[in-house]
Amino acid sequence: MKYKLLSNCDLKAIDALKEFHGGAAKIGSTIKEMRKFETRKRILAEKGFGDMIADAEVLVKRFPKVTDFIQQNNISFNDKLGVATSQVSGWQGAKVTHNAMQRIAATANTTNPCYIPSECISVVALTDNYIYNGDLMATLAMTENIMGAAKFCSTNLIGIPHPTSRFKELEKVTGKTFEADCAGENCSALILKNQGTFFGNFGGIEVANDNHLFYLDGITRTALSTGNDFFLNPSWSSIIAACYYAREIPELTFKVSMLLATQNLMQFRMLLNIINEYIRDDGTTPIYEINVGNGATAETFIKCAKALDESGIKGVSLSAHMYINPDLGMAGFNWTPNAYKVLENGTNLTYKYESDGTARDMDTMAAYFLSEEDRELNAEKIGEVIYYKSLKASQDGMDFMKKGIKVIFGEGSY
Repeated sequence: MKYKLLSNCDLKAIDALKEFHGGAAKIGSTIKEMRKFETRKRILAEKGFGDMIADAEVLVKRFPKVTDFIQQNNISFNDKLGVATSQVSGWQGAKVTHNAMQRIAATANTTNPCYIPSECISVVALTDNYIYNGDLMATLAMTENIMGAAKFCSTNLIGIPHPTSRFKELEKVTGKTFEADCAGENCSALILKNQGTFFGNFGGIEVANDNHLFYLDGITRTALSTGNDFFLNPSWSSIIAACYYAREIPELTFKVSMLLATQNLMQFRMLLNIINEYIRDDGTTPIYEINVGNGATAETFIKCAKALDESGIKGVSLSAHMYINPDLGMAGFNWTPNAYKVLENGTNLTYKYESDGTARDMDTMAAYFLSEEDRELNAEKIGEVIYYKSLKASQDGMDFMKKGIKVIFGEGSY
């Protein structure tokens, strides 16, 4: 007997949540409007970020260009090789991002240019303050609209405090009951029984019972308020729910975290079965990207890419960490030799930097879970970490290009 992944009760609750937020068409059209630079710029000026955005527009004009490197080194690309897409993690809010931009701009006309990654990842708790005060929107405006990053991924940590009234509201809308405890100041938080960080085990993997509904509600509120359209998803149940929820909302996309542990072909095929269960009519899926686990070899990555190709599922990219934070995995982790094997095989790869491979202050997972106040105080140090990650992505990208491998950076670097 084959069991459907979502029960009728699950479907009813998810559908009710979607309608509560206006329905698929309204959610999609609102996200489109909130992604426009003119819309974001107007709102940010009202929220006090006008000067920062104006300065970012000046800074990006000074950024070094990939095209200069290509011309100076007579680079030609081999179409038989895979394409490398750059990705950097740790864009922890507006001030951090602005500081990183200042460092990137300073590398113009030097022998060590730093380029904008094509994709940016952020692990900042989606609190109401971060979503609604302009901080996240300013970060999105700088990365997506100004620097031209193709994607900006936010992370919804399901254990963050929410107004207690929101719990009651969601219970009424979905018909579900959530285990929550008082978090002070008229707020409550889901009770996480395997808590590994303040906001949840490894950033919110514990999606017990019906907690996936809080995940979906959080990403929807964020998308509607800021235009953020790409979200990290580290849990099997929230991936299933997201595939169904966003089936008719092409403006919502998700990245599957390597914390899900797709370390081998068996686990990868499990994920493909989930995706296929709620595939869109055009063969695409809300899953935009899958981060293959750190334990996978180049050969396993290639097998996963082949399985994805054979599945007929469209529009999904595969990524792998080149370096990781010292508190995320083994010391001295370096996947770069594997990246060459993958790319030289003709397989595309999104190459990601959770670290630049050097133990730096604030280059830790712990930095992802700082309070808003501490993040503000350490914005320069965290911005420095992002700069060095982006620099390492640029250096490795230039080495790829010298081998004839096409590399994709953010549009502001062209």
